[in-house]
Amino acid sequence: MSFKTAVNNVRRKVMHSITKNVGSSYKEPEYGSLKPEDIKRVLIIRPNHRLGNQLLLTPIVQEVIATFPNCEIDLFVKGGVAFPVFENYPEVHKIIQLPRKPFNNLYKYAKSWVSIKNKSYDLVINGDKDSSSGRLLTQLSRAKFKVFGDVNEEIQTLHPDHKHISKYPIYNLRYYLKHLGVDLNERELPTLNIRLNDEEISKGKSILDGISKNDKPSICIYTNATGDKCYSQEWWETLYQRLLQEFPEFNIIEMLPIENISRINFKAPNFYSKDIREMGGVLHNTAIFIAADNGVMHLAVASETPTVGFFSVTDEYKYGPYGNGNIAINTNNTTIEDWIESIRKILE
Repeated sequence: MSFKTAVNNVRRKVMHSITKNVGSSYKEPEYGSLKPEDIKRVLIIRPNHRLGNQLLLTPIVQEVIATFPNCEIDLFVKGGVAFPVFENYPEVHKIIQLPRKPFNNLYKYAKSWVSIKNKSYDLVINGDKDSSSGRLLTQLSRAKFKVFGDVNEEIQTLHPDHKHISKYPIYNLRYYLKHLGVDLNERELPTLNIRLNDEEISKGKSILDGISKNDKPSICIYTNATGDKCYSQEWWETLYQRLLQEFPEFNIIEMLPIENISRINFKAPNFYSKDIREMGGVLHNTAIFIAADNGVMHLAVASETPTVGFFSVTDEYKYGPYGNGNIAINTNNTTIEDWIESIRKILE
């Protein structure tokens, strides 16, 4: 663990201990006081700049749209990656962007916080129960209805998958509405989705065809990840050779990170793009995407591509791809034979 990571972990623990009781004084509105048709302005708070965390926000946005079809949504996020993620969400009225490095722009940072206090909302949702600033902003906001994000015992009992970072905000919202007397139709949980349009999908197909130069379907791999989540070159070389051996009827291509790193030494046809939606368009046209736990793995899921995510240090129950046949594999208690069999089932 790096020094920076250790400091951040200590900071989070200190802030959590300070803010853990924020919201405890919030007075629950009266039963029957919330009418879905009256919810016009909704604020969702998720102050994290990473691509994966912004993509993991798309399910709760979809849930809010389905529950309150007449509403406009403001998002309070960090960094600018949310703009391309929600480009095809006309329901997202405004994205309030918190600077990634607040101490470099204290004025903009303070202005973003003040903007929450200056606008009235009908409903405010904290999208991350572990975010101290999310809880503080929810408390600061002007709204009658507030979901602070705590996962109570009833949710834990009824929903064994409540740990997932995209699922518990939805379970929390449904629980909150149910206990205010809102009659909800039970439906499947929304999955990650950046809502690629036909033009983006068509462009992605053209790019993919230019890479593969044949009519075979493609398996796409992404061999990079951050920190301890990243598997070694030897690990990826072994998996790559098995994929070539087991699936000769498929192309195997590699998506490269911005650092231009390939842990199979650039042996496969590859591509790179800085455009998140262009990347999604290419991924949408592949047969399967294979990667370790990282933001691009979540992008593949949000592009509606069958995805296999490998986990060794992070919690697959919290961050794993779900829905649409996606699977998370813990490599600490499985073998390469298990991985190949899982991939084969998806491709078949």
